[in-house]
Amino acid sequence: MLREAGWDLITLAEHYGVHQDETIEDTRWIEDSAKLGWAVLMKDKRIRYRQAEIDAVVEHHARCFVSTRGDLTSAAYAARFITNQQTIFAAADDPGPFIRAVHTTVWSGCIPHTLTANERSE
Repeated sequence: MLREAGWDLITLAEHYGVHQDETIEDTRWIEDSAKLGWAVLMKDKRIRYRQAEIDAVVEHHARCFVSTRGDLTSAAYAARFITNQQTIFAAADDPGPFIRAVHTTVWSGCIPHTLTANERSE
């Protein structure tokens, strides 16, 4: 759906191979993506609690867009990103590090190393 909507993207399976994509550590692909200059799309409702991944985002200046819902279908995830396409494309050129939550709109207040306790509990 994303490619049909004009997105230029590479999946983990395409980049690392079909079998290796299941075993690659999140910190590794976040680092690799950032070094290649790629913005990241992810779904991880618990990302704000995963310190190793947050540290990788900060250290490598990754630019991440995350759907924090764990109960959506693949089509619903894609639709959510497509609905926010204009905002995501514009923000993808912003310097990292950042993690921006994609709900029905993009919430841009989530910067990993400055999350407050209240933001972590939302």
